[in-house]
This record gives sequence, C-alpha cells and structure tokens, in this order.
Amino acid sequence: MKLAIVTDSTAYLTSEQITENNIKVIPIPLTIDGESYLEGVNLSTTDFYSKLKNSKTLPTTSQPPLGEVLQLYSQLAAQGYDTVLSIHLSSTISGFVQNLKVIARDITAIKVIPYDSHITVMLMGHLVLEAAKLARQGADLETIIQKLNELRASMDEVFIVSDLQNLVKGGRLSNASAFVGSILKIKPLLTFDSTTHKITAFEKIRSLKKAYSRAEDLFDQAIRHHDYPLRAIIIHGNNLAEAKKWQQRIQEKQPEIPIELSYFGPVVGAHLGDKSIALAWLKNIDK
Repeated sequence: MKLAIVTDSTAYLTSEQITENNIKVIPIPLTIDGESYLEGVNLSTTDFYSKLKNSKTLPTTSQPPLGEVLQLYSQLAAQGYDTVLSIHLSSTISGFVQNLKVIARDITAIKVIPYDSHITVMLMGHLVLEAAKLARQGADLETIIQKLNELRASMDEVFIVSDLQNLVKGGRLSNASAFVGSILKIKPLLTFDSTTHKITAFEKIRSLKKAYSRAEDLFDQAIRHHDYPLRAIIIHGNNLAEAKKWQQRIQEKQPEIPIELSYFGPVVGAHLGDKSIALAWLKNIDK
C-alpha cells in the first residue's frame, strides 16, 4: 500500500510540517464583504484579522469544490498512490467530510478513506501528523485508523470567545438559546461535546480571568484523571501576546507537560471571532 495523507487548511499545520510529512492540504474557501478567498493561499491569518476588524458583514465559509478535490485524488493516483486517508474538520461544523464519503464510493482510480476528526485546528493537525508518521513507518490502514481513533478520543478543549454572534448565526452552536454572550456580557466556555461532537457552551463565566482559571481547573482534572501523559495546546485568534502569557502560567504549574502555541486561522476565526483563545489537550504519544 502506498498511502497519501490529505487534510484541509483548518489543521493549521506549519509549512515545514506539511513539507516534511508530505501532506496534501485542501484550502477552505471563505468570503469577506463579497470578496472570496482560499485560506492559506491568497489570505493569510494576519490579513484576515485585519479585514475582519473593518468588515461590514460577518464573514462566511463554504466547502471546497468537489471537482478540485477529485482532481487532487487523481493526481495522487497518477503519482503511484493507491490509497488516500483524507482527514477533515468535524462533520458537525461542515458537511465536507460527509460529501467526501459519498463521492468516495464512485472513485475507482484510488481508494479514498474520508476520516472525520470530530474536531478542527491543531488538534486535527496532530491526527494528521500521527497518520503521516505511521504511514512512513509502513503501518497498515487498519492500524493507522485504530491509532487515530485512540488519539481522537483523548482530545478535549475549552474555547473562550468574546462574542457568540457568528457561531449563533451560522448555526454552529448547538445550545445557542441558553448562551447569549453579547447581551449578558459573559465569557461563555465552549467545547466539542464528547458524545455529539457539536460545539456546545457549557458554562457562563463573568470575567476573562475566571474563564482562564476554570479552563486550567478542567485541565488539572484531566491530568489527574487520565492514566497516560498529556500534552497541551494554547490556540489563539489574533491574540499571541495573551496566549504566550497563558502558556507561561500553565507551564509553571505543569513543567512536565509540553505546551505548544497554535492559532485560529481565517476559517475558524470567522466563526469564533477576534481575540478568541482556547486551551486544548490530548494524549502525549511521544511518551
């Protein structure tokens, strides 16, 4: 088996990670004030947040054209690959991976295995990197998917956002009626529900400081609960200085746990908004 690893741009992998691991990335389209862009192709994260600050309407996102995806799969087949593991953002926030499952049945030139990450951002990025590592090591497809399922099941996260309006308008917040942050002036804590895999607001916090503290408490509980080592990710939306401060504070409390920094790029930032931040964790497979 010659296996290709494909993902989408919301994994927010670095260019070095993409190149070193031979990962193919499908860009996700988005529109700001009537102008269309492809994430990571003709719109950088810095430019996106600048445009977001001055935009007259909320940005919107859409699925990649399936014709372009089919073209990529055909190119991989021509390069000698016989199988594609295509890892994408959660089906609860985009129909993309479900549509791939439909078209995969009719693709004959190459075997396509769409994989629902149940998440997005760098958490999904770690699934992609693990798949690429296992593929290099010659693991069979069944083993790779089993390992991905185990890693996916270890993931948890707490998102802190300033404004829920785009999540609500886009229908991506499953219990929106109970959490109207812009009216109550609260800092709602969000997560991907472990059962439904939908974005859910689960607590109302009255200040950013208390929101950080609550997220740290949940992380501490996870460390005590799991019988395997964890790694953490601070993920920010145009909020690097604050993310570094939070990283340092948690690192001082948990010096044995690796804590990396990542970001919400344009597509995810379009829904979470400016200055959003998250604490995420997953099994540390390096240990």
